Amino acid sequence: MDETEFWELVDSTREAADGDPEDHADLLVERLVRLDPDSVLDFARHFEARFNRAYRWDLWAAAAVLLGGADEDAFDYFRCWLIGRGREVFEGAVHDPDSLAELLDDFDEELDGDAEELGYAADEAYEQLTGLVAPDLGLPPQAEEPEGTPLDPGDDAAPAARLPALWERFGH
Repeated sequence: MDETEFWELVDSTREAADGDPEDHADLLVERLVRLDPDSVLDFARHFEARFNRAYRWDLWAAAAVLLGGADEDAFDYFRCWLIGRGREVFEGAVHDPDSLAELLDDFDEELDGDAEELGYAADEAYEQLTGLVAPDLGLPPQAEEPEGTPLDPGDDAAPAARLPALWERFGH
């Protein structure tokens, strides 16, 4: 599975799920089990590589703005959600997190920002196909610290200063 096929699978299942992250994950598993196990592992590698690429302080600030705060788990689930939004939103956000103010039509804290299940879709599909736990993907581990300039957790104004457009549109 190449990168284009990865994003097509993400997009088609998101559209069919009508924006619901849980339905999106379920549909993704349904589609992945139609593939061979090696293709499922390829999908998992693409997903994990993007998940690790999004491990950035500025994206953590974006998650904090959109979610009204984000601990480590919330940021993990946010990164899954960001991948699930598709290539344009993901690449735009990684390049310039403040662009999420323009890339998102709207944002509902109850529905958006938490797509933990998307992060497990390939593992679930692989297990359904083979009866085995997915093997190590052979990717470098996630960095110990996010990339970029760290946020000061005691500075409530930091997200607004870093992401003025996003703060203006979605700030709490």
